Amino acid sequence: MKKYLVIKSGGSILDQLPDSFYQTIKELSEGDEWQPVLVHGGGPHISHLLTQLDVPIEFNSGLRVTSEAVLDIVEMVLCGSVNKQIVRNLANAGAKALGISGMDGSLLYAEPMDKTGSLGYVGEVTKVEPSVIQEVVSLGYVPVVAPLALGENGQRYNINGDLAAAAVAKALNGSLCFVSNIDGVLAEEKGERSVIPELTQEEASDLIVQGIIYGGMIPKVQSALDSLFAGAQEVVILNGLKEQSLREFTEGKPVGTRFVKASTKKTVRK
Repeated sequence: MKKYLVIKSGGSILDQLPDSFYQTIKELSEGDEWQPVLVHGGGPHISHLLTQLDVPIEFNSGLRVTSEAVLDIVEMVLCGSVNKQIVRNLANAGAKALGISGMDGSLLYAEPMDKTGSLGYVGEVTKVEPSVIQEVVSLGYVPVVAPLALGENGQRYNINGDLAAAAVAKALNGSLCFVSNIDGVLAEEKGERSVIPELTQEEASDLIVQGIIYGGMIPKVQSALDSLFAGAQEVVILNGLKEQSLREFTEGKPVGTRFVKASTKKTVRK
């Protein structure tokens, strides 16, 4: 039986991903080991359209405050232009892809992330229906998932793409790969920056406190750790702009930053 590989790509790098990225996904889908599932963001595309339509943009703790008006645009961009762009890119690579959202088939069910209402319709995934993904896969398609969800009384919710990918990976008992435009979590020593190949939850928390992990990398790291401890088999952050990075990960080669429950580093005894 194939292993699920949930691949999360942020909206900030979607336009930069090389053709080889989609070619690798095609090859994985046709192989015997991995079944890719794409979950995507689209933040810059959403912000661009909001600005064009003169709709106020507001963020709170790194999350987009989502009114009903903003939600309409989020749905339009994520389920429409961005999702279908990815489907087209996969088709150009020779892959069969089917674009869906977390609302389709009640794939993702959510509740308000902030009960005070300060975030508006930003949701927290509380349930995943994996049979939706499994059915799409059984028909021979690569699922491409836009991170929206339904909640009580059919209310739509905007879901952080990293958190949506983590929830899907957990439900599928699969591996999770965050595709970024950097090589992984970076550390600086003596003026030189290098990738940290492996991190435990404790080590990652310490680096956040120290300010080594900061900004938009914090939710990625936290989502990686949450999904690992929630049941994902393996979690990695890697550079999707490097042509072989995704392929190297699936082949078990050291690439990016892997997140583990307990350190696998060998202790050197004196």
